[in-house]
Amino acid sequence: MASLPSSSTFPNFSSDNHEITSPQTPKYNCIAWAAGDDSHWWWPALGFYWPDGIPRQETMDSFIEAFASLGYEVCNGLHLEHEFEKVVLYALSGKPTHMARQLNDGKWASKLGKSYDIEHITPSTVEGALYGQSILAMRRSRLDVATMK
Repeated sequence: MASLPSSSTFPNFSSDNHEITSPQTPKYNCIAWAAGDDSHWWWPALGFYWPDGIPRQETMDSFIEAFASLGYEVCNGLHLEHEFEKVVLYALSGKPTHMARQLNDGKWASKLGKSYDIEHITPSTVEGALYGQSILAMRRSRLDVATMK
């Protein structure tokens, strides 16, 4: 069985609130995973993928704009709404650190840096000293996504 990050890194982890769903890979990160892209490492710093026309700044506004370019809008609530895809943005000391996306069954999925993809019960499962808190939810219509393909 693959080893999980330490409880000091993820204090909310328990044996029944998350599971590893992929091998470790440095090919993509949590931001890319939340965007549905498993072929790039997304980050606004130079040398990484970032959507065209979006400021390359490690700010909440830049991350919001990046996901708005994919059809997401800021919303209230992390509950499952079947007609929407949702993502959540995490921050530590006001800086973006991590993102997760909601799955069709209401669970959440994250990519842990260069490590594993995991499914977790709630966004708070991965909160802690590394990623901070889940602070902003965004959603896009599943119908809009279907017409983009």
